[in-house]
Amino acid sequence: MNAHTLAADDGTPLSVRFFEPAEGDARRGAVVIGGAMGVRQDYYGAFAEWLAQQGYRVATFDYRGMGESPPLAGTLRGFRADLFDWAADTDTVIEALAARSGDTPIYLIGHSLGAQLPGLLRHRDRLSGLLSIAAGSGYWRDNAPQLKRMVLYFWHVLVPVGTALFGYFPGKRIGKVGNLPKGVVLQWRKWCMHPRYHVGAEGAAVRERFAAARFPVVALSITDDELMTERGTQVLIDCYANAPRRIERISPVDVQARRIGHFGFFRKQFQSTLWQRTAHWLDELGLPRGATA
Repeated sequence: MNAHTLAADDGTPLSVRFFEPAEGDARRGAVVIGGAMGVRQDYYGAFAEWLAQQGYRVATFDYRGMGESPPLAGTLRGFRADLFDWAADTDTVIEALAARSGDTPIYLIGHSLGAQLPGLLRHRDRLSGLLSIAAGSGYWRDNAPQLKRMVLYFWHVLVPVGTALFGYFPGKRIGKVGNLPKGVVLQWRKWCMHPRYHVGAEGAAVRERFAAARFPVVALSITDDELMTERGTQVLIDCYANAPRRIERISPVDVQARRIGHFGFFRKQFQSTLWQRTAHWLDELGLPRGATA
């Protein structure tokens, strides 16, 4: 693993880690891992190392204002960033990975938020496919029942009051999501209030950008996901209106586990099951349309 600092288009520093296949291993492709809201790149480290051992060059990163990409001022108060900026950060990482990988196919593995942003990318034509893991639209009525019981309190009380008091969302203090830039959490709130999520909340310009995506999408919907429902996943991947796309439902019983949930996919306990299947899903994404793995 090699840690680097990249400069986004506006000069903002971004922390990225590259995981390289062993010398002489076949180069099966390159993978960017787009993280979930409030989740640091460390969480994906073991999975990234495993992918590198399978012959993939892998990049993980922290969005601006998170983890090892903190504000230069040392505080999120007054730090300007929104979800369009986080999509641009993903572009920066794709560009850097492409420079290292030549003409090899580049895949994006998006966990939750990480699968919600790719329609906004400048470099979406460079992607050979999106593997969406535990991702959905985020619209509050499509949330899982456990989340739906408290989500309106979150959006109408905790978020507006917290950001007004602190100048950012103090998620660590209240045990929700993590600290987030004000612009990120308020835009996320706007998206989650709309039945069509971002393509509805942001209007025609964003809807058209998602419709322009042509990379294939395989969306893994986890049956015991405490945050995302199958309906929410369907709403999200239908935003990629002109891309070949499908949902695959995964249950804990399929992998002899008691639980997977929203975050479990990336735990080492699934190395011999879900992780092994990942290589098949990536190979499937790289096939010509209509072919079968």
